[in-house]
Parts: sequence; structure tokens; C-alpha cells
Amino acid sequence: MTTLSPPRPPARPPQHPPHPSPRYRRPLGLAREGWLQYGVLLLLAVLVLAPVVPTLYQSFLDRPLYEAGGVLGAGNYVRLFTEAGFGQVVLNTALFAGLTTVLSLLIAVPMAVVVVRTRLPGGRVFAAAMQWPFFISSLILGFGWITMYGPAGFVSVEVRQALGFLPWNLYSIPGMALTEAVALAPIVYTFCANALRQSDASLEAAAQVCGAGPLRILRSVVLPLLRPPVVYSSILVISMSVETLSVPLLFGQPVGINVFSTFLYRNGLQSINPDYGVLGAASAIILVVTVSLVALQARLLKNAQRFVSVRGKATRPRPLDLGWLRWVSVAALAFYVVMGALIPIGGLVFRSFTQVFTPLQSPFRTLTGDNYERVFTYPVYVQSIVNSLLVAAIGAVLVSVLSLLAVMVARRSTFRFARAVEYLALAPQAMPGIIVGIGLFWALAFAGLGSLIQGTLWALIIGFGLRALPSGFGSISPSVMQIGRELDDAARVSGADWLRTFTRILAALLRPAFAGALILTFVTLLKEYSPAVFLASADSNVIGTTMLELWVQGNTGSVAALAGLQIAITAAFVGLAGLLLKGRNNDA
Repeated sequence: MTTLSPPRPPARPPQHPPHPSPRYRRPLGLAREGWLQYGVLLLLAVLVLAPVVPTLYQSFLDRPLYEAGGVLGAGNYVRLFTEAGFGQVVLNTALFAGLTTVLSLLIAVPMAVVVVRTRLPGGRVFAAAMQWPFFISSLILGFGWITMYGPAGFVSVEVRQALGFLPWNLYSIPGMALTEAVALAPIVYTFCANALRQSDASLEAAAQVCGAGPLRILRSVVLPLLRPPVVYSSILVISMSVETLSVPLLFGQPVGINVFSTFLYRNGLQSINPDYGVLGAASAIILVVTVSLVALQARLLKNAQRFVSVRGKATRPRPLDLGWLRWVSVAALAFYVVMGALIPIGGLVFRSFTQVFTPLQSPFRTLTGDNYERVFTYPVYVQSIVNSLLVAAIGAVLVSVLSLLAVMVARRSTFRFARAVEYLALAPQAMPGIIVGIGLFWALAFAGLGSLIQGTLWALIIGFGLRALPSGFGSISPSVMQIGRELDDAARVSGADWLRTFTRILAALLRPAFAGALILTFVTLLKEYSPAVFLASADSNVIGTTMLELWVQGNTGSVAALAGLQIAITAAFVGLAGLLLKGRNNDA
């Protein structure tokens, strides 16, 4: 019989370990990450609520909120619908937004299906061409459309001479909707194309086995699976149509067609004695409408799992052969790209090199560089370019950093308010730019900071940055979700806290996503202008507001020159950033 000896007692650890244990460092780590997480939450809450709360408060106040003795009531809303003609504004906005959405879907959905799921000559070229409007603001596109398709435009004159009449009218709600749809169709295209590239081809293969032809497969299998991206992009287009200022201001205001945005612009900025109560009530209604659209979007997509076709064994979809219809598709795509983009933008750039741009004589007889010389001669124009670059550069860095921190807190932490951080970061997508400008204007005046920040570049950085925050968050979030949590767990086992895990491990893996967010936010901030309508001053105008002022003055040559410069700056920045990122990826 073997006698087992009692186990030895464990060795007594030294009284002074050479390295502190994780338990010893945990309180300090929790304190650090707690301060940072609550700081991100507080900063986002202040940024989001700063324009919203004053707007809602002003809508019930009988005088400007910075004046003492105000009385709360619903009188502003009563006057809005009885005296200000707001009912017609609501009807015009509904018609404009609805028609824009329908036209965007009719343009983009067939294009996405044809480019992604069929054998199309030049498919890659068309896929790249569909991304152009993101780099060009709708304000510049509106200028280009007026230059070429307006009553006195080059194309309009030729068509009128050939047909005896002009079959379109830009200065109408259908004309406004068509122009806006051309600018917003690539958004619908992007969502639908991404969904088509990721879906499984087994359903199409099953339909082919059953004897279905290409058109039947597209109609019965492919199109029904596009319901989630169509719903999401449709509501996004409606929201953007409700808030847009450029096209309604250029096309609608000259003929008395007012929508939400131009109503605020006319009764706020252009009014000698603005009625802040009515302005606040109208702003509150627009804010409620856009927030309701975003909530409706989330509700409609709640059961989107019914449309999931990407599984573990998904196969790559086979391009369908449309036969002779592929040439019809090529002609339709080319017509959209050429007529909707190349001709208007090319005509606007060509206008920047002419003294007089009229169909009555050859533009080659009046070629000149005076428009660009004028832009670089007048300090006001130069300052607007410098201001735009400063706001875009500084704002891109600040927004990208805040977006990265917000994503990390929302998606990779145990913070109790992580969901609130995500909601706050995405909330500005439901806030129209002109509402951001008005709300921040009131917030700065109420807080007594109007003399310090109002009219400065910092006010523009805050307003523009708030508008770009959802884009930055959405750009970084997918990359964070693709990084396995085992890296976090390994760092925690090694004694690292949340902040050290982020700075030492995750930050290095997220550099490409951060660089992408910088590019995206820079381009977004460079073409933004609507909050500046209420936040800028004579010394802090940006390219967009300067172009609007010059257009009202009839100085179309300088407008075209500024538009050409903005397009050139955007193209140069995107091209350089693409080369740098490509070089880094090759080195890696």
C-alpha cells in the first residue's frame, strides 16, 4: 500500500513584486477609460443638443430667445400656418422630395442591376462614373445645369431651334426634382450595388435550372432582394431632398417656388426684420419630419433578415447575358453620365475660361483667363478658398478623431451608455444643414458666445463637423467590427486596460479606416456650405456662400471659376490620398 504524502503548501509570493499585477492596475485603468468614455458621451451630447434645444425652445417663445421676458405658447405655430403661407411650402416640399425620390430610384436601381449583374461592355467605367456626384456639390451641379439646360443655355437654344419649343423647364418642381435626382441617384446606386455584390447566386442558379431567362431572373429574384437597400436609400434621398438648399434656391426662388429650406433662408437671412418665432416653428417642424423619416427607416428595416441571401457557403454571382438589350443599357448609362454630369460640369468649367458664354457666338472667340485672375486678385475670393481649406483640413482631423473614439466606445467597450454614444454620433444625419446653422446661431447667442465664436471659422468647423460626423462614424465602424475581440481579450489577460488596448493594438489596425475617414470627411466638409448661411460672416465666407453671393450679383464668370477651383482641389486631394494609401498597402 502506498502512502500519499500531503501536498506541499504553495510558495509564498514575495512581498514586493517587481511588476504590479493587473489587479493592482485595474482601478487606475477603469478611471482612465471611464473619464474618456464619459467625455466622449458628454461632447457628443453637447454637439447634438446645441442646435436642437434652442430651436425647439425658440419655436414656443414669443420673442428672440436672447431677449428677457419671453412667454411660452403655441402662437408661432398658429401664425406659421395662417399668415406665413407655410401650407404651400409643405405641399411644394412634399412634391419636390417625392418626385426626386421616384426619379432617383428609376435611374439608379436599373443601373445597379445592369452594371453589377449583367455582362455589360465598359461596366467598370460606368461603375466608376456613378461615383462622381459625391465629389461635386449639388450647388455646382445646379450652376452647370442652368448654364447648359436653362432657358438661355447652350443645349436649350439648340433644342429650341430644332424642335421649335423647349420640352423642359428647369424653373419648376419637375425641373428641380430632375436635377436633384441626378445628383442623388449615385447614393441609391451605391447601396443597391453593394447589396448585389454581396448576395448569394444560388437563388439565381435555381431559377436558371427551372428554365427562367435573364429578364425573369432579374425581375423575380434579383429585384425583390433589393428591398432593404431601396428602402434605406429612398428615405435617405427624401431626407436630403427636404433639407437641400442649392437647387431650390437656384431654380425655385426666382419663380416663387418655396420649399422648407428656401422658406428658412428667405425669412431668416434675407428678411430685414426676421420673425424668429415663426422661423423656430418652421425649423422645429422640419426637424420632426427628418427625425420621423429616420425612425421610419429603422422600423421598415427591422425585419431585414428576411432578405438575407449571404450565407457561409455563398457563391460568386454569374453575370447574366441580356443579349441585344445590353447595348440599350450602355446607351442609357452613357446618356445619364454624359447629359447629367459631363455636359453640365464641362460647360461650367468652359464658362470659367470665357468672357461671355452665349449660344449667339462661338465661345472660342472670347477665351480668357480673367475670371481666374479676378478670383485670385480680390482678397475676399482668396479668403473664401483659404477658409474652405482650413475648415476642411482642421474639421476632417477633429471629426475623424471623434468618430474613432465614438466607434471604440460604442462597439468595443463595456461602457453602460455605449448605445447612447452610437445614437448621438448618428443623430446628425436627421438634422438638415440649415437647421444646424440656425440652431447653433441661437445657441451661441443664448450662451453669450456670439461675440467670441459667431462668424468665425470655429463656428463653421463645429457646424460642418456636426454634419460630417455620421459619415466619419459610418466609415470607421465596419472596420472595427471586422477585428476579432480575441485581441482585446489577449491584451486584457496581459494586464492592459481598455485605453492601452486601444492605443497599442487596435489603433494600429485601424489606420487605413482612419485614413479613409479623413478623405471622406475632408471632401464632405469642402463642399458643405448650408450651415454657413447663418454662421458665417464677411470674413469667414467659404466657397459655397461666396458662389451664392456672386450668382445673385450676376457674376457668373467668377462663380464658374470658383466652381472649377473647388472641383480641381477635390480631385487633387482624392487622387493624392489614393496614391498614398495604395503605396502604404503595397508596402504592407
